[in-house]
Amino acid sequence: MDFLPIFLNIKERHCVLVGGGEIAYRKALLLIKAHAKLKIVATDFCEPLIQLINNNSCVRIDSEFSPCHLQDAVIVIAATDDRRINALVAKAASQENIPVNVVDQPALCSFIMPAIVDRSPVVVAISSGGKSPVLTRKLKTLNESMISDREGDLALLLGEYRDAVKKRFSGFNERLRFWEELLESELTELVYSGKTDAAKKLIVRYLTTQKKERISGEVYLVGAGPGDPDLLTLRALRLMHKADVVLYDRLVSPEVMSKLRPDAEKIHVGKARSNHIVEQESINHMLVRYAREGKRVLRLKGGDPFIFGRGGEELSSLANAKIPFQIVPGITAASGCASYAGIPLTHRDYAQSVRFLTGHLKDGELILDWKNLVQEHETLVFYMGLLGISTICEQLVKHGMDASMPIAVVQQGTRRSQRILSAELKTMPALIENSNLKPPTIIIIGRVVDLRAELSWYNPE
Repeated sequence: MDFLPIFLNIKERHCVLVGGGEIAYRKALLLIKAHAKLKIVATDFCEPLIQLINNNSCVRIDSEFSPCHLQDAVIVIAATDDRRINALVAKAASQENIPVNVVDQPALCSFIMPAIVDRSPVVVAISSGGKSPVLTRKLKTLNESMISDREGDLALLLGEYRDAVKKRFSGFNERLRFWEELLESELTELVYSGKTDAAKKLIVRYLTTQKKERISGEVYLVGAGPGDPDLLTLRALRLMHKADVVLYDRLVSPEVMSKLRPDAEKIHVGKARSNHIVEQESINHMLVRYAREGKRVLRLKGGDPFIFGRGGEELSSLANAKIPFQIVPGITAASGCASYAGIPLTHRDYAQSVRFLTGHLKDGELILDWKNLVQEHETLVFYMGLLGISTICEQLVKHGMDASMPIAVVQQGTRRSQRILSAELKTMPALIENSNLKPPTIIIIGRVVDLRAELSWYNPE
């Protein structure tokens, strides 16, 4: 390590900033956020810095830097574009044994400023030792996206119970195990969801009961999206890493499955047309049973669980059994596949509305309000319609839709195996017969399909 990572308490302590430009302004913001008594030395001040000084009672010194400005300082930062002044600041601070940072000149620094992810009181500092500021910013962005905005709330809540935990558990190892168990419970999700009262009740229950008495499970109903793992929500990823047991559908892509916790038990409960590997009622019972065993159960569904995903049925079973659950929406196949195909589902000139429909045949028939579906400025999206596409095309034309209406069939949209067939209603059934398309597919019908020629962008090869 070139630098020792350390967090300094500068609250109500004198700090000196040399410089009056934009970079100095950004450093001043950071020091003020840490409640420093700030003195700023410069011959010229930018307007944002002037406003910051006036609004925060900082000491402004309009002059060139002098070593006397460092009196009582605990740290000093040089943020000028004059290398002579920067060197003078560094030398003066070094002679007084005051930690000094010179922006973009690591050789003059006794400490460096890291990239910061602030979820106070949780603070993550990232540094490359001054070697690559761009890399540290990239890592900061990654951490910003992965760390919940409520992480600070969680830390504050846990801090409220530190004394109670010390009183309850005399040994360090006992306390360590308690905190680890608590953080592995549903506590974090309660806090992240804003359910502070429920979180407090949970902590009290953990403090007042034996471990065997407080075992409780929970079910996470998570939409896995259409296939591309980059389309998973951050919350979905977090719960995927927590789950003990995963019940997943056929439509969940292998790439998404690879994001699961490696040691989780994975159970395939998918359905393929008339081949139901596990009946819905059995799935409902499994969710309840595993949760009652105290396990965190992930019900992972392709697309969005509330759009042709039977999520409502499964949650009704959980609600009746008084099993706690969470719902994480996913990008539904219609939206994801259309976007990756370059087909906007709505467009000011071509479609002012969109309908999601099931194209699933029952006893060889597809019963829909065909007449009402024939609208000129509307997009129709059929899920599970590959087997019934001939019926769909024939019925729409029969009930008045233009036989030349554009139609697209998207195979395994957003994945590397994505394929797209586009044609007219009258010609699509024959085209499909020789296409060897593989499910899952989405069928899109409407004038917006013609825009694909202009807006197509995704090349999976």
